[in-house]
Amino acid sequence: MWHSLNEPTAEGRDEVKFLFSANKGSAPNDISKIASGGELSRLMLAVKSLISTNNLLPTIVFDEIDSGISGEIAGKVGNILRKISNHMQVITITHLPQIAALGNEHFKVYKLTDSTSTWSDITRLDQDEQINELALMISGDHKLQGAREAALELLNLSN
Repeated sequence: MWHSLNEPTAEGRDEVKFLFSANKGSAPNDISKIASGGELSRLMLAVKSLISTNNLLPTIVFDEIDSGISGEIAGKVGNILRKISNHMQVITITHLPQIAALGNEHFKVYKLTDSTSTWSDITRLDQDEQINELALMISGDHKLQGAREAALELLNLSN
C-alpha cells in the first residue's frame, strides 16, 4: 500500500506498507504485524527468486532462510534455492540438513575462543566431513549410524 505524505520526512514524501495474508479468506494486513518468521523467510525467498530470474544480481545470500520451517517445506525451499543457483551464485547459511545437502559446496562456520576473545572461522568440508556435519545436524551425534545413513541418503537425493 502506498500513499504520499503531506510533508516530506528524512525518508522522503512517500510511505509504503507491505500487506500480507497467509491464510485464505484473511484480509491483508501490515506484514510486520502478522507474518511469522517462517512466513517472512518464504516471502523473502519468493522475492529473491523473482529477482534472480532477471539476472539482476551475480550473487545472492540467504542468511538462515530456514527460520521457522522444517521437514517437507525445508526440502521445497532447498529445491527453490538449487533452481536459483542455476542462474547465479547462491550462498545459504542454514541449520537444516535438507537444505545443506543440496549445495554444490559445503562450508562449516564455527567459533573459536581463547582466554580473551572469540572469533569465527570457516572451513570447506570434503565428502566425509560433509557426511559427519549432516549427521550432526540430523541427530546431534555424527557417530550414530542411522544419522550417517540419513545424511548419505540426503546427499544421494541431491545428485
